[in-house]
Amino acid sequence: MPPVEADISATRPYDVVTFGEAMLLLVADQPGPLEQAQAFHKRTAGAETNVAIGLARLGLKVGWASRLGADSMARYLLAELQREGIDCAKVVCDAAQRTGFQFKGRVTDGSDPPVEYHRAGSAASHMGPADVDEAWLRAARHLHATGVFAALSASSLQAACKSMDVMRTAGGSISFDPNLRPTLWSSPEQMRHWINHLAARADWVLPGLEEGRFLTGETTPEGVARFYRQAGARLVVVKLGAEGAYFDGEINDAVGSGHVAGFPVVEVVDTVGAGDGFAVGVISALLAGRSVPEAVRRGAWIGARAVQVLGDTEGLPTRAELEAAGL
Repeated sequence: MPPVEADISATRPYDVVTFGEAMLLLVADQPGPLEQAQAFHKRTAGAETNVAIGLARLGLKVGWASRLGADSMARYLLAELQREGIDCAKVVCDAAQRTGFQFKGRVTDGSDPPVEYHRAGSAASHMGPADVDEAWLRAARHLHATGVFAALSASSLQAACKSMDVMRTAGGSISFDPNLRPTLWSSPEQMRHWINHLAARADWVLPGLEEGRFLTGETTPEGVARFYRQAGARLVVVKLGAEGAYFDGEINDAVGSGHVAGFPVVEVVDTVGAGDGFAVGVISALLAGRSVPEAVRRGAWIGARAVQVLGDTEGLPTRAELEAAGL
């Protein structure tokens, strides 16, 4: 049996809060080009909300701040996220704005599925620094941020910077997943500059190896980790896909570096959401006082589950499933 984790919710109303865009996800029911699909399955999508759902399923108290339209898509998203136990008190529904959505294709060869976004000018892209409720942020132990929310617009980038600054001043911890979206940035150079700017504000940085190579110019996991450690991160975990992850840093009174092996996957169904699942594992374990190797192992296990299911969140485990796996 795994050790009983401490009650991480004892001191503040929220364990984790996050800002970000939720979108309606329409997943094709058959492989092939999107234009040939005749039927779709409805799901939720969004890097930050994927993490919020995963953490809520593990029993953490999670708050999410965003903007949606006042349409049927918004009502569906709100209902699904609230059903997962996420506090949506800081979500604004505005009838003058619209909710973003996306189509995702099916693949059978383990490759990344085709994705078509319809998010330009969405309600969430109109968020700015004024949407950052400082008291709400200070009521949380931890802020999870990604490069997606920052990339939506110039104003959301300012909101992302402010949210991280407020949390740092408040003494809470911050995790950051670069989650690169090149089509949302004006240029690769702008993307590199601002993603690294945000990463320097975080305590725990969670890049994929290819992301890290682009962002840092380093070629190895050790080099990528060293770059962000020198920028100020306490812990860097470089995701290596099927090979697991490399970590370097100090957390919970322990210092070190090393490699955690990946978990076997019977069949890769959909790679989207694996990084978010990985973040769920790392964040939940570190907030509960687990060691870095334990946290990375939990992240690798959830990431492996995520690639074996159709949608972004079906592979995210409950607390009972996590404990049954001894993680």
